[in-house]
Amino acid sequence: MVSGWFVTGTDTGVGKTRAAQALLAASAHAGQRAVGMKPVASGCRATPDGLRSEDAEALIRASNVTATYADVNPYAFAPTISPHLAAREAGVTIQLDVIRKCFMRLADQADYVVVEGAGGWFVPLNDEHAMADVARVLGLSIVLVVGMRLGCLNHALLTQAAIKKSGLAFVGWIANRVDPAMERFDENLATLEKCLHAPLLTVFPHAPTVSPPLVIEKLMKLIINPYTKT
Repeated sequence: MVSGWFVTGTDTGVGKTRAAQALLAASAHAGQRAVGMKPVASGCRATPDGLRSEDAEALIRASNVTATYADVNPYAFAPTISPHLAAREAGVTIQLDVIRKCFMRLADQADYVVVEGAGGWFVPLNDEHAMADVARVLGLSIVLVVGMRLGCLNHALLTQAAIKKSGLAFVGWIANRVDPAMERFDENLATLEKCLHAPLLTVFPHAPTVSPPLVIEKLMKLIINPYTKT
């Protein structure tokens, strides 16, 4: 059985890449081989080697396993739009089986694979599938990143309900202070702790470039003593 996590978020731009990097760092600190994956990415830049995603490149840098870019990010699109629209414009159909095969090649080299979704849980990939179907096909436990700002309670609880309905293990969540001026931060955090029915793994302070050692230490507990399905 492949070990790892699927990192989803309450929205786009809430810190999924940061969370995935921290999970990779924690895995490495625990003495494990860990590799990141960004199956689908929009907003990629053109390079001599083809389209490249900043998120995917960040995961490659955080991994301690060497992997090909094509396996880390099999679907890369230039427009900064929903993946299903970007794929349609490119004349491409995003296929879950292609993603699964890339994932298995990564898993053959690592103890843990950290897969970062695009956007939120139900972002569409094609006419039939959403990002949630990637998590389902890969069979990974879910880590939810909550962008702490006005409206996050509704977004977080809707996502939690959808994860629960999927039957996948919701092993924990990370609070990311995307809005440093958010009013009643502590009260909102306490509400989420009460309602999400999964462990709060850590709280990211606003916009540091590197996860502090305490974050790594907390996330290592997820690797050494994995939480069970809730």
